[in-house]
Amino acid sequence: MDTNTTPAPAPAVQWGRVGSLVGGQAAVQLGSFALLIAMNWTAVQLGGTRAVTLLMLAATVPRALMLIFGGAVADTLGPRFVLLRTTSARVVLLATGAVVTATAQQLWPLVTMALIEGVLLGLAGPASGVLLPMFARGDQLARANSLYAMVLRVAPILGAPAGAWLITVGELWVAMVVGAVTGAIWLGCLLHVTHGFTRPVREPGVSLLKRSGDGFRLLARHPRLRWMFIASLCLDMAFSWPAEVALPLLVHQRGWGVGAVGVVLAAFSVGALGSSAAGAVLAHRISMFVRLVVTGVGLAAGILVMALMPSVLSLTVVAAAVGLLSGLNGPAIVTLYQQSAPEDRMGAAMSTLSLAGIGTAPISIAVFSSLSLLLGVQTTWLVCGTIAFVSPVAAVMALRTPAKTGEPAESAALPAAAPVPASV
Repeated sequence: MDTNTTPAPAPAVQWGRVGSLVGGQAAVQLGSFALLIAMNWTAVQLGGTRAVTLLMLAATVPRALMLIFGGAVADTLGPRFVLLRTTSARVVLLATGAVVTATAQQLWPLVTMALIEGVLLGLAGPASGVLLPMFARGDQLARANSLYAMVLRVAPILGAPAGAWLITVGELWVAMVVGAVTGAIWLGCLLHVTHGFTRPVREPGVSLLKRSGDGFRLLARHPRLRWMFIASLCLDMAFSWPAEVALPLLVHQRGWGVGAVGVVLAAFSVGALGSSAAGAVLAHRISMFVRLVVTGVGLAAGILVMALMPSVLSLTVVAAAVGLLSGLNGPAIVTLYQQSAPEDRMGAAMSTLSLAGIGTAPISIAVFSSLSLLLGVQTTWLVCGTIAFVSPVAAVMALRTPAKTGEPAESAALPAAAPVPASV
């Protein structure tokens, strides 16, 4: 009698680890947005617009810079090593900040904390982006990314009013305690999610400084990654200025009242949240072409149409439709990028993709704000919508480019399971 047995195939999705990852992110993102609102409001009280600007620069510039090194660190030392240490350091930072701000009402502790936190988040970002492809394979990765995106959509919706409430009923130190507690929850989830991960084998003679350029070298060597980077960059560039600057200006010019800004942004968020939730269930049943190209065309058209809407109601309806398309398009971009990146350079790949989002916001605001002084708000908004059409074109070029394994993108091979158990 033949006693040989064939090992059971690895599951397409390790839902236990995906659940811990998403749940931990839900907690830490909620605390982070609440803390952001509380810190900004405190900065306004301490020094007005200049203080808020200084605080935002302190938080965003180090984070963007560290993303470049974060990918190299994640690929060299492994995501478990990076995430456990950066998350632990952030919990200690916020706990210490709570003590300091409870006894001193000054701006410099906030700026110092923002600088350090920006460095920690920049280092941790690419390592976080490495995790999902380890737990979800093939088309199931799209579902996992949609679930993850849903959490990121919910966090600002709930976190912003929570931060306002915390600063109203208490003080800044209370929000910092909440941030430290949610960070500790994320740390506990990470212990489960990354359990059994091994440290990567270090390449002799290759320094972290040299590996920090891996993300850009990947773009030079892999056409599909390059086209997806362009797709993400153009879409984020085209959307940042309209959402953050042009919308309030347009509403003010048309005399609709400041409440219209909140209504439009809420409609967009609800639409994106709904489609992200649907994607968590159905994304694997929708073709990549539809999720990436068709929605990209719809997003670009929606950005154009938003600038022309004659009423708050029509603008709100279009914003909700744009949100619906965004909730499918964003996870699709991330999914195809992850499927196309070399597994041993996933951290570097995710760092450049993050730069396409985080790094474009200030550039978009600076460029299009200057252009609007010449062309006006509405015309500049239409320029942004036109640029957004580059995204679906680049997506088509990416899909026409062979995947890294020679397989179609929607069936590209991915790691079947977590790394072999070993202590870190």
